[in-house]
Amino acid sequence: MNARAAATPDQPGIDRPRLILASGSPRRRELLAQIGLVPDAIDPADIDESPLTDELPSPHAQRLSREKAGIVAARHAGAIVLAADTVVGLGRRILPKADDVDTARRCLNLLQGRRHRVYTGIALVGADGKTWSRVVESQVIFRTLSRDEIDQYLASGDWKGKAGGYAIQGLASLFVRQLSGSYSNVVGLPLTEVAGILRAAGIDALALAAAQATSRG
Repeated sequence: MNARAAATPDQPGIDRPRLILASGSPRRRELLAQIGLVPDAIDPADIDESPLTDELPSPHAQRLSREKAGIVAARHAGAIVLAADTVVGLGRRILPKADDVDTARRCLNLLQGRRHRVYTGIALVGADGKTWSRVVESQVIFRTLSRDEIDQYLASGDWKGKAGGYAIQGLASLFVRQLSGSYSNVVGLPLTEVAGILRAAGIDALALAAAQATSRG
């Protein structure tokens, strides 16, 4: 397969390297769309995301993103592969993805009235095999929640499959008293940092957007 996408979904008629997103997350696709990028393929790595013994939140996010990028890059020679993993940390503790209501309730009870950190590890394998990797941290403070508020949030189902049992872009935005750092990082993809490593690898979102606008006349 050609490593360059001569006619891409985001930039018709404008040449750029093929971009593979190693994630099935709709939120990450939506965030990339905000900066004018549509991946040429979605190829989740599907790895075991269990923390290692005594693994801390930030190294955990970095390890998983690098593993995902490496596995998917091996399937797409010559393309640019972007992977990410978002982790909610409370001190040294990694909070799980909430797959059931009891887990979500435990997470919310731990987070309410406290400060926690959200880490997203991002890893990119370039068309030449070079790898970029970093972790972005944001801090979030939830206000104190009543039992009724927790019950109502759980009834909404907005927590399903979310790290730490909440989605800041949804109803849980009602709980946030303070956010320090990147909002898009908490959603699942820190756009400033992602745009920077994509530019280093050969995809400049801003320049592509300008070229597209010029081509339209």
